Amino acid sequence: MPISAHYGLTVLIWGGLTWTAIRLQVESASVDLAVFYRFVMASVVALAVLAVTRRLSRLTPGQHGWLFLQGLTLYSVNFLLIYRAAESMTSGLLAVVFSLAALFNAFNGWLWLRTRPTARLYPPAVALGVTGVALLFWHDLQLGNATGASILFAVAGTFWFSMGNLVSVKVRAAGGVPLFTANAWAMVYGALILGLWCLVQGGVEWMPPATSVFWGGATAFLAVPGSIVAFYCYITVIQVLGADKAGYAAVLFPVVALSVSTWLEGGFEWTTPAMLGALLAILGNYVLFRPGKRQSVSATSVPEQRT
Repeated sequence: MPISAHYGLTVLIWGGLTWTAIRLQVESASVDLAVFYRFVMASVVALAVLAVTRRLSRLTPGQHGWLFLQGLTLYSVNFLLIYRAAESMTSGLLAVVFSLAALFNAFNGWLWLRTRPTARLYPPAVALGVTGVALLFWHDLQLGNATGASILFAVAGTFWFSMGNLVSVKVRAAGGVPLFTANAWAMVYGALILGLWCLVQGGVEWMPPATSVFWGGATAFLAVPGSIVAFYCYITVIQVLGADKAGYAAVLFPVVALSVSTWLEGGFEWTTPAMLGALLAILGNYVLFRPGKRQSVSATSVPEQRT
């Protein structure tokens, strides 16, 4: 499957119904418990698929160490921080902050892996994208509905997510663990970390809402398409194109999310700044991936890999 399909699926899943599913999930349970059950279900389903297909291989303690770190950075702490920010920050401001993942990926890649952005036009592409997201949520930015703590949570969560992107690269490079297997075990560790956090918090109602069909459906969607499928596609993009280009997907999430929200709920008003912002974000994506002397992203295929 071409890498452009992995990139497109990531944007469509995380930018589409994911935000609606999260809203349905947290309406019936605490944020911490909602994230916990998401990754419990995701890890159980992923391990079951590996067991049924007889691909549940034995890993070394060193490989499990890397996967624990991936679970810590990509499947637990970053979600807790981002969800904490959302409690005291408008979704628009949170989207603007999270779009900085594209910059954090490039910076962390240079700092920890000594890799430079893979495209000469990366800085202007990110500038177009972040500016576009800011215009998209210009009304929210004018309101300034955010506390200092929520901004710190949002920045920390985005940075932690970026660190998880780089850990996934190290897992593949250092351990040679098949991607699907790596994600399954990392989600197990993420669920364990989240469960421990819920225990430390105390007073958690562990039983999921028995009367909420929407809660169960939302959790299943977030666990399977939203976690198993989307993270597999996203990490594939990281491994093929680099963390910097993969991080640009965060710029496109709010564009897709608002389009879906307008279609389903009709609650967002597409003002002139908002439409201009969406166009700038899409333009930044074109600048980053436009065909040049090198092979086009749409023509690049995922290399053969064991799953």
